[in-house]
Amino acid sequence: MKERYYLVREDILPDAVIKTLQVKQLLASGDVKTVNEAVARVGLSRSAFYKYKDGIHLLNQIERESIVTISFDLEHRSGILSKVLGLIAGSGGNVLTINQSIPLQGKANVVISVETSRLTEELDEIIEMLQGTPGVRKTEIVGQG
Repeated sequence: MKERYYLVREDILPDAVIKTLQVKQLLASGDVKTVNEAVARVGLSRSAFYKYKDGIHLLNQIERESIVTISFDLEHRSGILSKVLGLIAGSGGNVLTINQSIPLQGKANVVISVETSRLTEELDEIIEMLQGTPGVRKTEIVGQG
């Protein structure tokens, strides 16, 4: 069965669904250490929490979870990484992490994690644009979620 999603006002949701979200927020913030402690605090059964926990998310939380990890082989020349980062930022991507190896034999491997929720272009188009950048030898998506 295909999953379907709905945007629903909070005031029409059942209490168990709202309390499940409250439990998730308590756990994520570190205010409580265990599910037992969190469900007791909000007045929800453990079984209800486990029933709904994977189906309820804050809308902005879903938006933030759009992350892609891209591996690049870049020529060892000044300014190439800066051009790559500029293209990503110019397309609405938000760079979260950058890991770069020491250049060997004229090239360096760079792995960049990018938040993609606000991209102004399709990811495939951005990858093609990055691949076509002078000094970029290889571009590959290594993770997405």
